[in-house]
Amino acid sequence: MSRPRRGPRRGYIDLDAGQLHYREAGEGEVLLLLHQTPSSSLQWEAAYPLLEAAGVRVLAPDTPGYGMSDPLSGRPSADAYAGAALALLDALDVPRATVLGHHTGAVTACELGRAHPERVSRLVLNGVPYFTAEQRARYLGRLPERAPEIREDGSQLLEPWERRLRVTTGYTDLRAMTRCVIEMLQVRETEWYGYIAVFEYDLEAALRQLAVPALLLTNTGEDLYRVTCRARDAHPDLSYVELEGGTHDIVDEQPGAWVAAVLDFMRG
Repeated sequence: MSRPRRGPRRGYIDLDAGQLHYREAGEGEVLLLLHQTPSSSLQWEAAYPLLEAAGVRVLAPDTPGYGMSDPLSGRPSADAYAGAALALLDALDVPRATVLGHHTGAVTACELGRAHPERVSRLVLNGVPYFTAEQRARYLGRLPERAPEIREDGSQLLEPWERRLRVTTGYTDLRAMTRCVIEMLQVRETEWYGYIAVFEYDLEAALRQLAVPALLLTNTGEDLYRVTCRARDAHPDLSYVELEGGTHDIVDEQPGAWVAAVLDFMRG
């Protein structure tokens, strides 16, 4: 007797540098979800059942070097991450998809839509790291050059929790906080790679080159709210939706409102 399936299906595809892990749920129009750094496809766990119930086929890879995906060879870049996402669509015979990215994933999604508009029906950029060139250079210079040391007293295990507390003021979902810290600990060797890709990417120029419908999605309590508003003001041709409150864990905190905003744009 077959056992009932619980949660998304999981799989791997082969890339030149290793394997890419992904989660898949539902059937219907395809939505490709690209997570923030240093999370994984578990970022969307509260949204999977809602999207599946709405008749959406969700594909959610772990960015190379995060979750259960192998890192890419060479210096990380938005182009390389977009190439990995495109490889997943190719491997699963998906000709076109709505692509949604959050934070680092928004940069990857933007590059995928800019470079391969024939594969992207719509773009949702959720929490847009719309920094100036000066800001990007400054933030890039602050990134560590090597993985944190392992100390006998285990204090390095507390540092991700303390850092997550600092950047998630007003959090309400302890489970999401815990999950994210565990994910940070799992990728200590590659945690900063995604930030390199973000800070070396000219998002302002890329947004001007987009030829697919795009939505800027944000919430008023998240850390990239103000820079997302800056992107909205600089690109009035793009659609814009903001949710009230929340943090960068908005999918966990307000899954119903978040899914509704995404579906409205996908089907509008």
